[in-house]
Parts: sequence; structure tokens; C-alpha cells
Amino acid sequence: MLRHLITIRNITTAQIERTFSISQDLKAKYLSGLREPILPGRMLAMLFEKQSLRTRVSFQAGMTHLGGDTMYLGIEDSGWGKRESFADFARVLSNYVDAIVCRSKKHSVVEQLAEYSSCSVINGLTDWSHPCQALADLFTLKELVGDLKGKKMAFIGDGNNVARSVAATCGRLGVKFHLAAPDGYRFDEEYLALLRRDIPGIDVEVTADPAKAVEDATAVYTDVWASMGQEAEKEKRKQDFATYQVNGELMSKAPDDAFFLHCLPANRGQEVTDEVIDGPNSAVLRQAENRMHVQKGILVDFLGPQP
Repeated sequence: MLRHLITIRNITTAQIERTFSISQDLKAKYLSGLREPILPGRMLAMLFEKQSLRTRVSFQAGMTHLGGDTMYLGIEDSGWGKRESFADFARVLSNYVDAIVCRSKKHSVVEQLAEYSSCSVINGLTDWSHPCQALADLFTLKELVGDLKGKKMAFIGDGNNVARSVAATCGRLGVKFHLAAPDGYRFDEEYLALLRRDIPGIDVEVTADPAKAVEDATAVYTDVWASMGQEAEKEKRKQDFATYQVNGELMSKAPDDAFFLHCLPANRGQEVTDEVIDGPNSAVLRQAENRMHVQKGILVDFLGPQP
């Protein structure tokens, strides 16, 4: 059956756990020097409308490790979304490749791609969702603390694409999710209703108080206050989020062993201070590394030999 990864809400806990199991095995082998060519001859098309370091390099390196190949397509390379209807573009491209990862400004682009493609489509980031990032985040937390059930993730900052995806992944894995954000930047009631409909039993709370959010937190997560495409709002957001910086004072209100997470790139001195992001409890580099291992797990799950 053709499978896609568009949002976390649309996949099951069992699928996440299977991906984590594959990723853990592949990571252990990679660290021992073994790179199994599980996907020989397989081709991954990479449609990128936005700049990227982690997503692009981790997918490209990971596919190479697995014995496959990648094809990078920016807008100017193929004219996607410009020269022909998106339906025609998707139908043709998906006849040439085994999977497509798409990093797009609009979430609707990835949804259309999945609708018309005859191969698997993976969301590499949209304005609405960043599922690969969230899976790597929770995989990292699982490595650090073991059993995730009952743990707590505090997200300090904008209720953006990353926050939405992390919240959904936490819900799938039994992790409490608390978002602290100023008025106008929190999850709206419509999204909270979607989460509770698609993930029954999810434990999600929204507050204006960062100190309350980090109480009893297993991990404290933040992201930039203004994402790509929000440059015009940068100064306003800087003012609105001024009291939401993750610094030593805020981390002192969390348990001593709470980990710090950030999807990167970071604006040091804004959403996070150097003492936190470079501190002993920071797991940001492990998160970035695990993007590759988890995405390899996704690719093998989608394209590899089926049990």
C-alpha cells in the first residue's frame, strides 16, 4: 500500500515505533562503521522551495548510506509549480522516482503532491507541519531517558509548524505536551480539537506562563521566534516574545536533569542563551544528527523489503 508522511496526526503510534526500531538499528550499525545498501537503485527526488542544511544533507547522506541516490530539484531546476499544472508535474515525476521529499512554503503543495503522485511523499517542512523534525526530536528524547510514557515536553515560544508536530508526536507516544506562548501565538481551538479528535487521550496544555510550563519537564524545547517567511514580523515578534527566552533563570525552574532541545538554526541571544544551548543538558547536536538516522528509518520502512 502506498504510504505518505504528511503530518504526524495521520500516522499511528505503531508506525512511529516501527520507524524508531529501524532507526535505532541503522544508527548502531552506522556508528560501528556499517552502512548496509538496503535500498540499491532506489531514487529519492528532493523538491526544495526553502533553504536547508539539516533536511537536505541528512536525506541526501542517508539515502547514499542506504545504497540509493538522490535528485535535488529547486524551483528553477524543474519549474515545479510554474511550467505546468501541479497534477501533471507530480504524475510525471513520480513515474521516475521511488519517493519524493518536499520542503515547501505552503502545506497544500505537499498535500497535492501526495494526491497526484504514484510514489511515497515525505513532508520535509511546510508552514503547517514538520514531521521529520518531530520524529527525530522524540527519538532523541527516547535515547536520553528510555521509556517516554508519562514524560513531559515543555515548548516555549511560537505555536508554529514544529510545535504542532512535536505536540502530535508527544500525543502518539504518551508524552505530556505543554506550550507556553503569548496571546496570538498559541494553538487555536481548531487545532486543539484536531489533536484531540485524531489522538484520543492526548495530554496537551497551553499557557502564557513559561515557568509553569517547565515545571516537572523532562525536556524544554524552543524554536526561533520568526521563521522563514515571517521576516516582516521579526521586530514585533521580538517584542512579543521578549519574556519567553530560554535562559539560565528559566531552566532553573525546570528539574536539574531536564534536557534542552532546539530544531536549529538558533538565534542565540534571542529565544535561547549561549549558556543553555551550549550547556551540559543541551541535546541539540544529537537532535540534528538523529534527523539523518530517523529519516533513514522512514525511507527503509517505506521502500525496503517488507516482512
